[in-house]
Amino acid sequence: ERERERKREREDGIISKDDLRDVLASMGQLNVKNEELEAMIKEASGPINFTVFLTMFGEKLKGADPEDVILSAFKVLDPEATGTIKKEFLQELLTTQCDRFSAEEIKNMWAAFPPDVAGNVDYKNICYVITHGEEKEE
Repeated sequence: ERERERKREREDGIISKDDLRDVLASMGQLNVKNEELEAMIKEASGPINFTVFLTMFGEKLKGADPEDVILSAFKVLDPEATGTIKKEFLQELLTTQCDRFSAEEIKNMWAAFPPDVAGNVDYKNICYVITHGEEKEE
C-alpha cells in the first residue's frame, strides 16, 4: 500500500521528503535526518517539482559531477531503475512545470532523444548530452 501511495505521489510531479531521501541515499548520503530533509523542503518557495529539484540539488552539490547530479534527479522518477522514463510522463513534466517547454521545444526534444518503440526515453543519454554537449557514441 505504501509503495502504491509513493507511486501516486511521484506521478503528481511533486518530489516528497521520501523522494529526497532516496536521491541522497543513491548518492551515498545515508541516514539523512528528517530535520535536514524538512529544511531542504522549506528552502523551496512552494512544492518541489522537477525544475525546482534540479536547481536545489545543483546548489547543494557544487563541486559534484554535474552528470551524476542530473542523473540522480532523473532516478527519482525511475523507481524500478530501468534507465528510462515514459515519454508521456516526461513530456507532461516538461510542459506543465516551471519553465514549460513549448510545442516546438518538445518536438526538438523527441527529435534529439527519440523514445524507443515502447515509448521509453533513455534519460542517461539526455544527462550525458546536457553535461557534455554532444551525443554519446554507442
